[in-house]
Amino acid sequence: MLYLVDASVFIFRAWFSVPVEVADRDGNPVNAVLGFARFLSELLEKESPRHIAVAFDESLEQGYRNEIYPAYKANREPAPAELKRQFALCQEVCAALGVARYGSSRYEADDIIGTLATRARAAGLPVTIVSRDKDLTQLLSSVDIYWDAVADVRYGYGDIAERFGVVPERMADFLALMGDAVDNIPGVPGVGRKTAATLLKHYDTLPGVYENLAAVPKLKFRNATFVAQTLAEHRESAFLSRQLTGIACDMPLDAPLDELQSRAPDLSAVDEMYERLGFGRLMREQARRLAARRS
Repeated sequence: MLYLVDASVFIFRAWFSVPVEVADRDGNPVNAVLGFARFLSELLEKESPRHIAVAFDESLEQGYRNEIYPAYKANREPAPAELKRQFALCQEVCAALGVARYGSSRYEADDIIGTLATRARAAGLPVTIVSRDKDLTQLLSSVDIYWDAVADVRYGYGDIAERFGVVPERMADFLALMGDAVDNIPGVPGVGRKTAATLLKHYDTLPGVYENLAAVPKLKFRNATFVAQTLAEHRESAFLSRQLTGIACDMPLDAPLDELQSRAPDLSAVDEMYERLGFGRLMREQARRLAARRS
């Protein structure tokens, strides 16, 4: 099993949940690093993954999706300098704990996870995707797991439709129809979760919906005639959105599978870093337990 961790989810969660007063000896906030280090250490201790990688978002302004649609994620406030600094430190945590980590200025963490998952499956290695971003459910095959580690709930392939409304391979079409205000993806105005799920249940894919547009008014859901008209008016937006919601599973990435094997923590690096950041004895003891398990 290969564990693929969506770093941003857990870094942002720590940023908002761990008091900002947690600081290093120079007074710089390290709350997000502390929360992320706790999360990753607990995952390593409880799950004992043989293979693991952490994917980072390194740029939200110049990726290939911004070339397709410059307004993509343009509604988001820039991360404060105090948080940007901590993202780099979280990568340092991964290295000290013996975990492979990857980032790209052109591709997002989702694309890194998609590419690694595709390669792992080709080698006969199932994956556990550790996130709570529903976009990543589109990657699941019948042997994979989607783990919302915040709620500590795990979903298999067969659970996704019940939880989110569509099977994994239709998730990108589902999101394209609905749009996504968080990522500034336009979608089709007036098409919500239930309507999108109904359309895909009948016509399977986004192209299938448009190939059967004349039949949409005959479907038995509220305002079907209005939805058909709206779909016709916003066809370009729907297909543009589909380019944004799909995950690139073939990005260029130098990450051979043997590099993804979990390694013992580098205790000298852990001690130096945790001393610098002002982390306490319990964090160091946990790293030593991890190292002893690998010896």
